[in-house]
Amino acid sequence: MIGLIGGTGLADFPALSSRESGIACSRWGQVEILKGELNGVPVVFACRHGYPPRLPPHSINYRALIEAMADLGVRQIYAINAVGSIDPTLALADLVVPDQIIDYTWGRSHTFFDDSIHHIDFTYPFTRGLRENLIDASNVLPAGVVRPEGVYGCMQGPRLETAAEIRRMGADGCTVVGMTAMPEAALARERRIDYVGISVVVNKAAGLDGETIDLPGIAAALETGVERARTLITTAIGASSA
Repeated sequence: MIGLIGGTGLADFPALSSRESGIACSRWGQVEILKGELNGVPVVFACRHGYPPRLPPHSINYRALIEAMADLGVRQIYAINAVGSIDPTLALADLVVPDQIIDYTWGRSHTFFDDSIHHIDFTYPFTRGLRENLIDASNVLPAGVVRPEGVYGCMQGPRLETAAEIRRMGADGCTVVGMTAMPEAALARERRIDYVGISVVVNKAAGLDGETIDLPGIAAALETGVERARTLITTAIGASSA
């Protein structure tokens, strides 16, 4: 079983056939899910912000989300995140398949092991095989649209960042900035679920061009980028299951 997690701009996955909606319950809470098939492969889809989207990044119940996937037998997760670009060579609506994360969040329920001592290896937070699936499928999109590596800096949100914060993140090595990859990726690792992220560039990060962020302009980049992400995931899943 494959899990798909949508974010801002991706509250549904129209390509799913044999669709069945429902509620998945666990000790951590309830999650709205959509079961279906993608290229004949059983899939579970969930929008991390809820359906309709209503939860800001810091209020998402990440433990309930990942536990629901685990309980449903999901062994691989493809997750989509909207991001700002810190790397100036990235264009709006480009996709990044990050290979690393720097976590700047705080106060989030970030582990299943609050009552026991349990450590996970998180050297490489995104599963290499799933990253390779996406990179191999990238020829379905225009050349240069998919960046095969990057460092995702995860901020607390829901506000966007200051120019000084972005300068700091750039110095730390971050190439994109978002708000939802953590603790999602780490929780998937705790539940031994392979996990990969697809970052959709929807704006230039704060202060990079000397201007404030064009919030209305994000929508156009998001629409194009999300459609590209859907195409990339559909192609990757189809190729890996052939």
